[in-house]
Amino acid sequence: MHRYLIHRAAALGLAGLAAGLFPVLGCGERRAATPEPSTGELPEQVISDFVMTETDQGRLEWKLYARDAASYAGRNSILGHVVRVDFFDEAGKQSSELTAREGEINQRTRNMTARGNVVIQTHEGTRLSTEELHFLNREQKIVVPVEKLVRVERGGDVLTGYGFESDPDLTHYEFKKAVRAVVRTRSGGVIGPSGGGH
Repeated sequence: MHRYLIHRAAALGLAGLAAGLFPVLGCGERRAATPEPSTGELPEQVISDFVMTETDQGRLEWKLYARDAASYAGRNSILGHVVRVDFFDEAGKQSSELTAREGEINQRTRNMTARGNVVIQTHEGTRLSTEELHFLNREQKIVVPVEKLVRVERGGDVLTGYGFESDPDLTHYEFKKAVRAVVRTRSGGVIGPSGGGH
């Protein structure tokens, strides 16, 4: 059973999310609502220092932080700005971190779309960068649309291509097309670019 909690970092404790309603702002503060640029829709509420936690049977799966976030009832979503998501492995240890200019979370599925300077950095040293990616919560999968360029750096090697699928810790990943590789040899030389995949 999946469960998620939302709270304002500066407020006391966690405020649960019930019946799909967005939590009340801590200390009675309400920021001025500004329309969402792409749709012109006004948010129901805006909250600063936003935190959202996702668990599965008590095990922490990920935790999202945003400088501020706004809820949009019309599309059942929360839009956060200056976003960081910490992903955790089955042992409860943080395995990777995602950062982006903004992230939009579906309140029902907890799927997320991250946009703008999106970076995933794993604790194993792998780094992914792109302009847009989707996190599928139920499948625990990262997907980059096939029209978006992806760059993956690992141990001095660099892979680039279009379209991408992976787990959040970038252990098993696949490029969709136009893959190019620059590989460092043991002697420090560089081979590439070349075609291929992981």
